[in-house]
Amino acid sequence: MNNPFDYIPDAACDEAFRELTLRIETLKKSERLEDICLCRELEAGKMLGVLIAEEAEGKRHTLYAFSGQLGDTGFHHPDFVGPVFDYLQPDGHFKTKEADISHQNANISRFEAGALAEIRSEYERAKVSLDAEVSAYKENCRQSKQQRDAKRKSGNIDDEELTAMIRQSQFEKAELHRLKKKVAAELEPYESKLKEAETILDAMKEKRRADSEDLQKWLFDSFRVLNARGENRSLSEIFAETPLKIPPSGAGECCAPKLLQAAYLKGWTPVSMAEYWYGKPKGGDVRIHGNHYPACRGKCLPVLTWMLQGLDIEPTLDTEIRSITHREPRIIFENRWFCVVDKPSGMLSVPGKGKAVSVQEWLQEIYGPNRQVKMVHRLDQDTSGLLIASFGPLSFKLLQTMFAMRKVKKTYIAILEGDYESMGISRSGRIELPLTPDWLDRPRQRVDMKEGKEAATDYEFIEVNEGRSRVTFHPLTGRTHQLRVHAASEMGLGMPIVDDRLYGMNTGNATDRLLLHAHKIEFTFPIDRQNYTFQSPVPF
Repeated sequence: MNNPFDYIPDAACDEAFRELTLRIETLKKSERLEDICLCRELEAGKMLGVLIAEEAEGKRHTLYAFSGQLGDTGFHHPDFVGPVFDYLQPDGHFKTKEADISHQNANISRFEAGALAEIRSEYERAKVSLDAEVSAYKENCRQSKQQRDAKRKSGNIDDEELTAMIRQSQFEKAELHRLKKKVAAELEPYESKLKEAETILDAMKEKRRADSEDLQKWLFDSFRVLNARGENRSLSEIFAETPLKIPPSGAGECCAPKLLQAAYLKGWTPVSMAEYWYGKPKGGDVRIHGNHYPACRGKCLPVLTWMLQGLDIEPTLDTEIRSITHREPRIIFENRWFCVVDKPSGMLSVPGKGKAVSVQEWLQEIYGPNRQVKMVHRLDQDTSGLLIASFGPLSFKLLQTMFAMRKVKKTYIAILEGDYESMGISRSGRIELPLTPDWLDRPRQRVDMKEGKEAATDYEFIEVNEGRSRVTFHPLTGRTHQLRVHAASEMGLGMPIVDDRLYGMNTGNATDRLLLHAHKIEFTFPIDRQNYTFQSPVPF
């Protein structure tokens, strides 16, 4: 069976998905309210899965699944397999406890807005009034002190008057102290009442937290998945062996676990599987309608690692493709402070988890340990072009600071899917879309307008050829996958880079490279004050 984390769908899965989309198109013409609502939700964006499974006698079946829930139908729809674990039964444990927690939420909100708010208001009114009494007395003391200071400065004062002034000052200080004690005593009942109310609120919130944790634990303990050997494990047991320790929300509710569980329950053997995006991208995600995607790693990797045991799984395309480097890297310049390397597509910039040699390791082998070679910046593995490596900590720090302060001008050339002119896109402009990692589907990045890190890219189209557009990119920031997301996102250009396996259209040609090249780097180096410009020919 194909590896769900890196694959090209076989013809049977593609055909099955086409049949599903035709069925959905037919439903769009229906006048039934449930069909209309279903189509609207699908068009808003949903991952759909296809599984080809085989009986012992060789007969094949096609199963369909959707990720998560689907409108008012929840986990169930006649065209799709059901959930691995249906915890949404109206009178079941989950819904009963969930209703109780919702009731607690309502009680907490009412208490905060009602009794607690009134007690807090009473306390604040009393405090303002009593503080005003203290402030007024302090003002009287201040004016009295001014008068005494003025008498002292005049010099017309005898010993008796001086003694009286000292006594007056001492009396005022003592009186202020007594007033503060009186105010504190008068305020104490209000403070006690407020603390008691806040203690009640804390207890309500603690109960809600504990009940929520218990319900979540019950769900993950009860959510049991099969593997091909007929063994089953709970999500709690599966994720206990991962760095997360506890399952993330929605674990086990993606397409792949649903499909595999359905096949195992019927005694069928999975043959091939694929997941496709249907509809518009959601939020800041970069998704293309009709495109196939790998299973997510945050929620699905631990679950599928268990569920696929007992099946013969193909190696990932990633393992095969990324080991291929079409040419060796090339050092195009070096001096005592840094060198510039022309990196081929398919080569890592810095060491990764696998055994593939990175540019940094390649340079360290050439220059030896005494040169202290370190990459100043990085290119994605699939991107080719110019990289700068430093010699020693001083030049490393200087060059990194120059990148951070945007004193290094970088020029990339890319070919994008689509004709920018017919799409009505400006010939040049700036894309400003903040980016953040998709923590449940690394290494993907997503647009996040609220909490993402600043990411800005200037672009200028060069030409259009056979429905594809050649473009120049000038990234002003250096976020991970910045150019790829800015190109592919509907909030950016809406034109993925050709053969971008993460954000683009999957062409089915597994040996194609990402058509993105770091073409030029320009900067002034502060030590020798020389202007440097380096270029690498575009290999596509």
